[in-house]
Amino acid sequence: MDPLRRSPSPCLSSRPSSPSTPPCEMLGPVGIEAVLDQLKIKAMKMGFEFNIMVVGQSGLGKSTMVNTLFKSKVWKSNPPGLGVPTPQTLQLHSLTHVIEEKGVKLKLTVTDTPGFGDQINNDNCLRPLDIEFLQRLCRTVNVVPVIARADSLTMEERETFRRRIQQNLRTHCIDVYPQMCFDEDINDKILNSKLRDRIPFAVVGADQEHLVNGRCVLGRKTKWGIIEVENMAHCEFPLLRDLLIRSHLQDLKDITHNIHYENYRVIRLNESHLLPRGPGWVNLAPASPGQLTTPRTFKVCRGAHDDSDDEF
Repeated sequence: MDPLRRSPSPCLSSRPSSPSTPPCEMLGPVGIEAVLDQLKIKAMKMGFEFNIMVVGQSGLGKSTMVNTLFKSKVWKSNPPGLGVPTPQTLQLHSLTHVIEEKGVKLKLTVTDTPGFGDQINNDNCLRPLDIEFLQRLCRTVNVVPVIARADSLTMEERETFRRRIQQNLRTHCIDVYPQMCFDEDINDKILNSKLRDRIPFAVVGADQEHLVNGRCVLGRKTKWGIIEVENMAHCEFPLLRDLLIRSHLQDLKDITHNIHYENYRVIRLNESHLLPRGPGWVNLAPASPGQLTTPRTFKVCRGAHDDSDDEF
C-alpha cells in the first residue's frame, strides 16, 4: 500500500465535529484547561459591571430592595415624614457603587425613576401606563417584574394578584426575563420554567438585622413579628436575588449585549439612510443588481460612543 495514499487521520479530518463524533485522542496534556485560570485572573483584575434600573411608584421600597439585594447602602432613600416633595415628572437618577466580595469587584450602576406613575390610579392590576412602558421596554432590556411590599398581602391575595399579572403579561405580549426562546438546553428549560411560573416575585425588602431564635436574620419588624427577607416561607426575595446575581447575572449581560443592543443598533442603522448625508453616513438600502456585479471596498466609520455598556 502506498504510504502517500493512506486514509487521513481522524484528527486531521476537515469534517466538522458533531456530538456523535468521538474526541480526538491526545498523546499528552496541552494545557487547554489553563484558559479557565487565565479568564479567572483577568476577571479578578478587571472586575465586573452590572447596570440595573428600578421602576415603580414612590414609597414601594425600591431603594430598600436594591440595598437588600447587594447588602450595601447602595441607595439612600428619604425617610417618611420629612416632607420631601415627590417629583411630578419622570427624571432618571443614576448612582454608581463598587462592591467587593472575596476579591471580586462589581461596579454596580443603579438607575431610579422617581415619580413614575404616581398620579395614576392603580386599582386594576397593571395600569395602561405600565402596559405601554413594559411593551416598549421588553424589546430593549431584560424585564423582571416583582410584587413590592408583598407582606401587605395574604398568601391567597398574593397568588391571585400574581396570576392576574401573568395573564396581563400574556394578553399584551410582554416578554419578561427569562425568555423561553433563549433556553439553550433542557436544564435551562427546567430551571427557567420554574422561575417563569413564580414571576412576578413577591418580595419584601429590609436592610436591618434582627435576632430570631438566637440567630441574626435580615428582616423587617412588625407588631406581628419579624418578616425574614431570606425565608422562602415569608417571601420570594431569595428567588429574585439568585436570578439577578447568583445564577443568571452573566446571562442577563450577554442577552442585553448580544441580543437587545444588537437589535437596537440594527434599527438605528436602518434608520440612518433616512437622515441627511454627512460625515460617517452609511447606506443600508438594498443594492441593485447592477451594483452587485463589481466588487467594491467600503469603510464604515464608527463614532467614539458606539460601544455600549451592558445594561439590565
